[in-house]
Amino acid sequence: MTVGLVAVHYPRPEHRDEMISRVRQAAAVIAATPGCLAADCWLSGEAVLTTGQWETEQACAAGSAAARAANVDFDYDDRESRPRQIFRLTPAPNGQ
Repeated sequence: MTVGLVAVHYPRPEHRDEMISRVRQAAAVIAATPGCLAADCWLSGEAVLTTGQWETEQACAAGSAAARAANVDFDYDDRESRPRQIFRLTPAPNGQ
């Protein structure tokens, strides 16, 4: 089953460009892993959003593992003004 993820990051203003760079680096590594259908970076006001879609839950986990193995900076720390919001997504059933 296809799975998705949306993460909302709230970087402090002085770290916004750095956050965008970190997110894009992670997306590039994750997008290259087998089973990844999409990995993107979006902006909404002051928030930086990451989105991803994978063929399976295992492919999603493999993408995260690949990013960690590549030493992508996933750390939450004081560069962000508040905790991230992470939403795991599953497809909605088709209507009747």
